[in-house]
Amino acid sequence: MGNKPGRPKNQTARREALVDAAGRAIAERGLEGLRIKDIAAEAGMSAGSVLYYYPEMGELVLEVHRGAVERYLAARQKAADGVDGATGATGAAARLRALVGSGLPGGSGDAVHGLLFELHRRADRSSGHATLMASLFAREVALYATVLEVGAAVGEFTLTEPVTDLARNLVALEDGYGLHIVSRNAELTPDAARRLLLGYARTVTGCPQL
Repeated sequence: MGNKPGRPKNQTARREALVDAAGRAIAERGLEGLRIKDIAAEAGMSAGSVLYYYPEMGELVLEVHRGAVERYLAARQKAADGVDGATGATGAAARLRALVGSGLPGGSGDAVHGLLFELHRRADRSSGHATLMASLFAREVALYATVLEVGAAVGEFTLTEPVTDLARNLVALEDGYGLHIVSRNAELTPDAARRLLLGYARTVTGCPQL
């Protein structure tokens, strides 16, 4: 009787631990060769325990994707909200610079972007993964659109195209450059990708502070 109140909390913690472990296993081994015993080893549990909480591998992988999307978006929002103008840019320009910086992998071994790109591969075979990928894109576009709209409203930006078009282009450029970075394309470093993105942003906003 006395243990019952704590059981749901314990189950939630174990599910979260399994999702984290599955994310690490996917990042290290990829989806194609992923096995229950790999996840169990990462989590320090038995294969039976993994199957108890997630009888279907697909459900667990979907949870990994969902969690990765939420953490990535939260980090991007935090980066945009945490600017202080120390780089010489202020207001909307500082937020836009921060968004550009938060959307690119730090290198070919970037675990977050590597995991997201690996999970996005399921989108053509799974409506659940397709929905998560589309949601991520839409919410990233919304982040950019908000900053662009504010910048235009206060006179920092003079936009050359509709806000949504510009925001979509910025996200698409990030995704394209990011894929090359995590794929070890030596011709495109994170610094080069950031410079190219900021150059595009300067062109479409007319803001030299970028």
